[in-house]
Amino acid sequence: MSASVANTRQRTAMSIRRLLGNGTLIVAAIYALLFVIFALRQADALSRNSIVDLFNNALPLALAAAGGTLVVLTRGFDLSVAGVVALSNVLMATVVGDGPAGALEGLAMVTGIGLLVGAVNGVLVAYVRLQSIASTLATMIVTSGLALLVLDAPGGNVPDFVADTLTDVVAGGIPVAAVIALAVVLAWLVLRRTDWGVALYAVGADETAAGLAGIPTRRVMFLAYCLAGVFYALSGYMLSALTATGNPNAGNSYLLLTFAAIAIGGTSFSGGRGDVVGAMLGAATLTLLQKVLFSAGVSSFYTGIFQGIVMILAVLVAALSDRIASGRRA
Repeated sequence: MSASVANTRQRTAMSIRRLLGNGTLIVAAIYALLFVIFALRQADALSRNSIVDLFNNALPLALAAAGGTLVVLTRGFDLSVAGVVALSNVLMATVVGDGPAGALEGLAMVTGIGLLVGAVNGVLVAYVRLQSIASTLATMIVTSGLALLVLDAPGGNVPDFVADTLTDVVAGGIPVAAVIALAVVLAWLVLRRTDWGVALYAVGADETAAGLAGIPTRRVMFLAYCLAGVFYALSGYMLSALTATGNPNAGNSYLLLTFAAIAIGGTSFSGGRGDVVGAMLGAATLTLLQKVLFSAGVSSFYTGIFQGIVMILAVLVAALSDRIASGRRA
């Protein structure tokens, strides 16, 4: 065998390994398969209303998963997502006025709260050096309690301007939710190439080595928690627009689904490997799975079971692809 042929085969094998090790591509393929099944079972799956509905339902979880991914990349866990989503939701349903001014006021309020919670988490984990699970569990309990103080039962009313605008379409029939998702993706693609974005992966891969290399590890982790809190608040803001009402328990389901979306998206919980885009696609996949099951007539009681199965399969595929990508046998 000539050297050129051997080199070509080696490059081809390496390319295949990189593709199999890309969690974003894997979850994109899973989503495409689910969408084909959905389109075969649902006659109007390709209609504008159906597409808009898919984006609207997936975006709140996608935003939460995007924030959670930033923390997981540092080898941390952020449980405060449930409390921040719930608190943002009930505040939007109770204290925000209608119109553009009210929408901006509400956005500033909830993102400020998310940033504050994220900063508290960041200080406790990065500087005080407490365990991330314990610290964020505490902030989750506090924010969930505040949500109950604001609204002790489902109710309230989200301003029509927020609900109508964020669930509508822009010129060309493109969902507003799709524009928001695209903006987040583009921002991440830029951010991950900055010094902080590169450092984020380095800290998650090996915090000690990153520190020895001159990376300000504590500041990197602190900023990750701060940005995560902002994303959780945006998730609650979008959820409020989607439901048009408040619910102090609205964030409960996000506690598990956020981590499920992150796992399905190919992000490693051991840190240093993953992608925000994959996590957002993981959230979209979980949302689409619910619709596929509904169109198939499966009871909602079984939805969690199927989501768990998909998560397990995704984690197994990710582990296998990681071994293939590193050139090791399974």
